[in-house]
This record gives sequence, C-alpha cells and structure tokens, in this order.
Amino acid sequence: MSGFARCSEGHRHWGHRGAAGLLLARAGAVLLQLRAGWAHHGGTWSLPGGARERGETAVDTALREATEELGLDRTVVDVRGSWLASCGGWTYETVLAVPSPVDVEVGLHDRAESAAHAWVDLDDVAGRRLHPAFREAWADDDGALRRFVGATAP
Repeated sequence: MSGFARCSEGHRHWGHRGAAGLLLARAGAVLLQLRAGWAHHGGTWSLPGGARERGETAVDTALREATEELGLDRTVVDVRGSWLASCGGWTYETVLAVPSPVDVEVGLHDRAESAAHAWVDLDDVAGRRLHPAFREAWADDDGALRRFVGATAP
C-alpha cells in the first residue's frame, strides 16, 4: 500500500515504509527523469524511485521503480552501494549504480510517471529545476552523490 506518511517531525513523505530511488551514473553523468506534470512535484527533475512495498529491499524498490518509470532493464545495472537520508524516522535510500557494459540507452522509454529522461553531466545537475528532496540530497554537505557520479568520469 502506497501513500503519504507523516514523520515524527511532522513532514509528509511518500511511502509508508519509506522510499528508494536509483542513481545510475556513467562517464561523469547521472540519469535523471523529468517527473510527469500530474505527479507530486511534477515538472521537476529527479531520480526514478518511489515507495517501498512490504518485504522489498531498497535495491528491489529502486530497480522496480526504474523499470516502471523508464522501462530500464534491471539486468544492465551494477549496484555499487547506497546513501540513506532520514527525516524523523522516515527514510529514503538512494541506490548507487552504474550500467553494465551494455548500452543502457536501449530499452529506456518514458512511462506514465516520466515526461522525459536525460543523462545530465555532474556540473549541470544543480542548474536543473530539481525535485526539492533531490535538490537537498544532491547538495548535502557530505557530497556522497556528487562524488559517486564524479568517480565514473573518464
């Protein structure tokens, strides 16, 4: 069951069991999706992701959502780690991954929740109109997401 949850700090978050998303990086760029206009924070760029379902790991959630939202073939994804954001007991786990040696562009198709997708260079991400939570994670002082994407640069 998906829906909004309220954390102990009084904020509303999507996903009663938390949420997860996929940060897929290659050659110093990250795969972003433009959220469909009807979606929560529609018209902003973010990672494919969504609410965790009962019994799902963060990796399962992130790969399922990337398949649902972009048609990504999960067999072309090599998971390298994750980054956890927490707010009042509610968590969002960003799964860090790279494409396997297969051309990941094959099979990517925008679906109902996605108006578009693009590989965005590390230095250009912050200049996009980002989903507020992704903007906060991307700008986090520890720089984990930016470092991961930068480490894939040639």
